[in-house]
Amino acid sequence: MNELLIKVNLPRSTYYERLSKTDKTDKYAQLNEFIVKTYHDSNSTYGYRRIWKESLKVGFKNSPETIRHLMTKLKLKVVIFSKHTSGYCSYKGNLGKIAPNTLKQKFTETEPLKVLHTDVTQIRLRKDKWGYISAVLDQASGEILSYSISLSPNKLLILDTLEKLKQNIVPSLKPILHSDQGWHYQLKYYRDTLKTMGIEQSMSRKGNCHDNAPIESFFNLLKRECLYRYNIDDLTELKNLVAKYINWYNNKRISLKKNGLSPVEYREQSMIF
Repeated sequence: MNELLIKVNLPRSTYYERLSKTDKTDKYAQLNEFIVKTYHDSNSTYGYRRIWKESLKVGFKNSPETIRHLMTKLKLKVVIFSKHTSGYCSYKGNLGKIAPNTLKQKFTETEPLKVLHTDVTQIRLRKDKWGYISAVLDQASGEILSYSISLSPNKLLILDTLEKLKQNIVPSLKPILHSDQGWHYQLKYYRDTLKTMGIEQSMSRKGNCHDNAPIESFFNLLKRECLYRYNIDDLTELKNLVAKYINWYNNKRISLKKNGLSPVEYREQSMIF
């Protein structure tokens, strides 16, 4: 080796310095590739903590700080969008029966399919139109169990959401479905449908969005991580975007609070007896 270094007129110290840098670069080559892929698969929504959790699943042994450092070198930053839009308010006074607030902001359920949350949100489409999204979320896992999308926040939107929910609940668990005091949820048809499904109704206090925080948080994620990235033309485009996001959210998007599990992974692990 010494003779070779002399021939190329390269000092021994310089050679080992370059070798050290090369080894260091090679050391993180596979990890860098994994980081870039995971970041882009998340549509640029994953920060270093989530990517670190994902890296552990496939056998990498590193620290969160290593991931943060490498992401900085790779110039990968979380991309979250926001828009100033008017929120949808479905409250129109007392038009029916107000159910008791059974939950009282107790968001501590760990068993899937026992406590559910529902709400309706709106998203602006082109030509001054609005699209409305109704969804049901499982409190324990965060999984979206059913959803429906329409150009009108009407009775059919709510009934379609409940119809799709039927295949994903276990009546023997006596689930609770919590909502705000929106007019849809006060009416007899809604209460009767829940009764036939074996679901107990719970309602937030008037004007208190924090009582229904889990589903509010999901809608916020849906908009900031997905919908606000686009100028959505019509209902068809909205449905396609929401379907793609919810599939990814349920099956792939991990939660740091649930030890790096996706909603579906959490449910499947929790329901193994």
